[in-house]
Amino acid sequence: MADIVELFSLEYMTALGMTMLLLFLDSRCSRRLTALTVGGVALLVMAAVAALYLTAGLDTAVRVYTLAAHLPSLLLLLIFSRLRGWRMVFQLLSAVLFCMLIQHGAGLAYYLSGGSFLAMLLTYALLTAGVICFLIRFLRPLFLQAMTKLRHGWWMMCLVMAAYYGIIAYLIPGYVGFDRMSTILKPSVSLLMVGFYSVLMSLFSSVQKEAEARHSAHLTVLQLSALQSRIEAVQAAEHAIRMERHDLRHRLQAVAELVARGDEDAALRFLDAAQKRLDEKKEMRWCRPPILDAVFSSYFEQAGHHGIRVEAAISLPESLPVEEGELAIVVANSLENAIHANLELPPGQREIRCKMVGVPGVMLEISNPCAGDISFDGSGFPVTRQEGHGLGVQSISSFCKKNGAVCQFDLADSWFRFRLIL
Repeated sequence: MADIVELFSLEYMTALGMTMLLLFLDSRCSRRLTALTVGGVALLVMAAVAALYLTAGLDTAVRVYTLAAHLPSLLLLLIFSRLRGWRMVFQLLSAVLFCMLIQHGAGLAYYLSGGSFLAMLLTYALLTAGVICFLIRFLRPLFLQAMTKLRHGWWMMCLVMAAYYGIIAYLIPGYVGFDRMSTILKPSVSLLMVGFYSVLMSLFSSVQKEAEARHSAHLTVLQLSALQSRIEAVQAAEHAIRMERHDLRHRLQAVAELVARGDEDAALRFLDAAQKRLDEKKEMRWCRPPILDAVFSSYFEQAGHHGIRVEAAISLPESLPVEEGELAIVVANSLENAIHANLELPPGQREIRCKMVGVPGVMLEISNPCAGDISFDGSGFPVTRQEGHGLGVQSISSFCKKNGAVCQFDLADSWFRFRLIL
């Protein structure tokens, strides 16, 4: 019976470890490919662990478990993870930590129940369900955002967690549930690591709040700068119109004199020139919502300065189903990305097409030609390899999650398109 329990624990922890790896993994490939590959590797590793246990025994299997199970996990991270360096190592060590917590809890239940296999199975099931639910609903979103936002200090976290792993795997002999000393010491050390990881979760939460605060500040700055730019443009147009109105009596007098002389053609040319001057000074209004109107005006003006032709068709009502400022951030990020993509093209090929309607729902499409190929991750979002880039796409993704919107990015015939539906 003991042999069956030991082998079951090793195999269960192998399968659980691969599952944990999937939960912590931010894959650059599709979910289906990632899940199938990790599942296939898990079956191979489980077979290897079983063969190792049956031929060499429990002690040897535990000592070489790193090579048998954790080394393939590291290779999977190298293949699929979008992260590199210490953050990738932290992904692996986090998966190992939560597997250890479940195993130690089940082993402790087995020991305290007097070797009841049923008690161990029940504890495995309860702890696994609880930990996976906790990871999916709470920790994973914090974890992935911290991986993106937090740039430094990962090596220190990895050092602490690697020390924990070395103590549990090699410095404390025995197996939890079978040896009294290891059953006491290993769960105790694991409880200390729970405290350490709680501090890390507090840090991750602070990073998330800081990111939200920066987003709110960016939103406020965008609103103020866009509105200020819009106000200045309107004031300049009004000043020019006042000057034209002031000069109107002189123009009418000149036209009257030309008509009196019978020179109707000259009078018409004179009026046509005056009309063109008025049209040049007329301020363009793109939509009714003021913040969005200011954003469109600001970025279309930037595009014009860079020689980018803009083709826009915008029809929005006064009221919107979401907060106007947040939607303006999405539009601003999309137009900014489109402008940057156009700058890599020759002047004659630069173009932005923008369509947006508010009925029956808010629908936005921004497209632009682009140079070269674009990679997409498993969620369909474009991937950038440049440090500090890609924040606009992350902001759009956050907006969609918050407001239940659907967004799509695609590349066809050298044209990049972004679509948003609310």
